[in-house]
Amino acid sequence: MSDNATMKNTTIHDMTTGSPARLIMQFMIPMFLGNIFQQFYNIADSIIAGQFLGVRALAAIGSTGSLMFFVTGWLNGLSSGFAILVSQWFGAKEYERMRHYVAMSIYLSAGWAVLMTIGLGIANEPILRLMNYKDSIMPDVKAYMGIIYAGLIVTAAYNALAAFLRALGDSKSPLYFLIISAVINVGLDVAFIIYGGMGVEGCAYATVIAQGISAVLCFIYIVKKFPILHLKKENFRFSLPACGKLMALGVPMALQFSITAIGTIIVQGAVNVYGEDYMAGFSAAAKIQNVICTVFVAFGATIATYVGQNWGAGKVDRVRQGVRCTQIMILAYSVIAMILVFFFSKYLTYLFISPSETKVIEVSVLYFHTVFWCYPFLGSIFLYRNTLQGLGYGLVPMLGGVFELAARSAIVVLVAGKTSFAGVCLSDPAAWISALIPLIPYYIYVTRKVEETREDSDVKVHKDECKIINDEESGAVKVLALFVIFQVFFKKGDNWCALL
Repeated sequence: MSDNATMKNTTIHDMTTGSPARLIMQFMIPMFLGNIFQQFYNIADSIIAGQFLGVRALAAIGSTGSLMFFVTGWLNGLSSGFAILVSQWFGAKEYERMRHYVAMSIYLSAGWAVLMTIGLGIANEPILRLMNYKDSIMPDVKAYMGIIYAGLIVTAAYNALAAFLRALGDSKSPLYFLIISAVINVGLDVAFIIYGGMGVEGCAYATVIAQGISAVLCFIYIVKKFPILHLKKENFRFSLPACGKLMALGVPMALQFSITAIGTIIVQGAVNVYGEDYMAGFSAAAKIQNVICTVFVAFGATIATYVGQNWGAGKVDRVRQGVRCTQIMILAYSVIAMILVFFFSKYLTYLFISPSETKVIEVSVLYFHTVFWCYPFLGSIFLYRNTLQGLGYGLVPMLGGVFELAARSAIVVLVAGKTSFAGVCLSDPAAWISALIPLIPYYIYVTRKVEETREDSDVKVHKDECKIINDEESGAVKVLALFVIFQVFFKKGDNWCALL
């Protein structure tokens, strides 16, 4: 059976034709629901721990959210970057080359997962010490994260397989598998904690097992329903140039996720200084906000796939149409989210902790009242960052993450332990606004440059493998990015404890 015939019998969606707004919404909604259920792993752990084990357990598990974001964000960023090249080759109808890139992505994803498991397992306690965890909850946090690290291979497997499906326009199937595994996660949480008496370790085991199940379901589905992704022996022939191109997109995206996560880790370290009530309240607020912001994440992943396919097909006008439609939808949702968290954040916090814990609830509400006004900026980050990534630009989106990290670090240095908790909360709005500084101007520059050169037929670069990673990222931009990274990570590296 030919690849074209195969496409008619699967849930593959070609996003190069049809209404951009309709295609984006159809793809985004399953992505949003899928992100909700993926978030549900850690949220379910926090809810059950808070309700059945108390404030200390909520503080222990909930406060790991930033660290979890760092770890899983790296793997998610890698797989998302790899998938962009897959979507571009799909859009260009280069199916054999697409399969080769899928095979190389598998090699790279597995390798990174193994390296991270070993490295983070060794550095587990030193990292937690840097985050100012108290001795009272250190054993629980260390045990929880140790189990999560051991299960990174299944996390990488699900992220990679789901990314391949989404690159071909199928955002619904990963959702179904996440729903199943999320239900299993809750069931295992209850069984391990309430009936097994395993404490916070039970939550970690439940998460890893559930993620493993979602990865297995994804694999079985691809085998049965996606012949276009069936790989042959020759597809696995190692290619250093292909791996280089994958890493050129995957690593900047992973760094972008991780740099953002490092910023949240710094903030979490500042929050930990205020005590367990603040840790629990901030953790509950972070979980709620993560759910609310999954719409932004879903729009970002959608626009990356949409842009990747249309860029691969050389349809530049559709790229710009899609970005405009998505911007309008993000702004509309931001207004709804702002109203929701301003008026109802107290009641949402009840999910995580008893209403009798008034101090914890006050902390959560204070956070939302400090940051709610900045949601339009947060949503726009995902739009422009993922658009540039879908076009094949990895460095500037990473630079946006560096700006975000620098802003968070500056606020923490200025206010942590010197002002009220509200001062620490301001680090998020500062980071979100700062992240847009390189993203929006560069998007405008790129689209104008393409428009100016389209008559010279330079826009359809994706038929030529050597051009699939854009050369428009100038040396000046690269030097600037490296300089900023050096300033943040190395020049200030000796003062990290002071930041916390």
